[in-house]
Amino acid sequence: MQVSRRSVLLAALAAGVPAWASCTSGGPPAPAELVLATGPDGAVFREVGGALAQALADEFPDTRVVARPTGASVENVRLLGTGEVHLGLSSLDPLMGQALLSADDPNGISAVGRLYDSFLQIVVPAGAPVYRVADLVGKRVSFGPRESGTEFTATRLFELLGVGVEALRMAHAEAARRLAAGTIDALLALTGIPTPAITGLLGSFPVRLLDLPGEATELAKAYPGPYVPVTIPATTYGALGPCQTFAVPNLLLARTALDPAVVEVVTRTVYTQSERIAAGHPEASRINVRTGIATGQVPLHKGAERWFRSVKR
Repeated sequence: MQVSRRSVLLAALAAGVPAWASCTSGGPPAPAELVLATGPDGAVFREVGGALAQALADEFPDTRVVARPTGASVENVRLLGTGEVHLGLSSLDPLMGQALLSADDPNGISAVGRLYDSFLQIVVPAGAPVYRVADLVGKRVSFGPRESGTEFTATRLFELLGVGVEALRMAHAEAARRLAAGTIDALLALTGIPTPAITGLLGSFPVRLLDLPGEATELAKAYPGPYVPVTIPATTYGALGPCQTFAVPNLLLARTALDPAVVEVVTRTVYTQSERIAAGHPEASRINVRTGIATGQVPLHKGAERWFRSVKR
């Protein structure tokens, strides 16, 4: 059923997207509270999530809209599953195979839409004798916050490659400070680019990004679907130049039990106010209606599906 619904949506969007229309005739619904799980300090999830929460507060003036800081993807999925939040950001890979994914089960999780891609970035001091992942054996490496997408993907990658490290858990901003202080040897961040924590190091502490061409290919072969080999553009971090790595799609998720009328407004807000939500984040600026329904195995929430259908009229 889900495949056929998505095929209809893709066909409609391919025909062209007309002017936006209000999704409800009587104005948007007004839930008492909307809680959006975002991400950690120094990550794009935190900033994009905060901007989205502000946009939603404008759409729901009688609603208390809360941007909740979290460790990121894995924690966000857990909070959605327990009903502690209504909306949450997540990279795609921790969602693969999740039993919670359902557009019909009110206790399940479904997608508002695809947003933008996160890039795995491994940052080391410029003078360190580290040029590939294997060189990090035995080193102190930040795997990001606990229950983050960075932790999930980094653990998967290092186990696949058989590289043993002293894996530490901390927010990206804290990891950047500790890298500059010399108390860790590398920082991993799976997030949008440019990443605030990495940008903050430029000009104050010389660093390098590790190229990961072989590692990206191995991960994509071992876990087909969420990982795509890519190159971080040279313009992202100036003197650091281009870097080969892999990207993972990010989704905005919702509790399936959330009122479809509410999710319809959330979906419209995301895709018609994307410039506001992604301000200052070039990768996040790729949020657009044509790729919004490309959520992989994660079914669209009925409210999101209703809005995507409406844009063909």
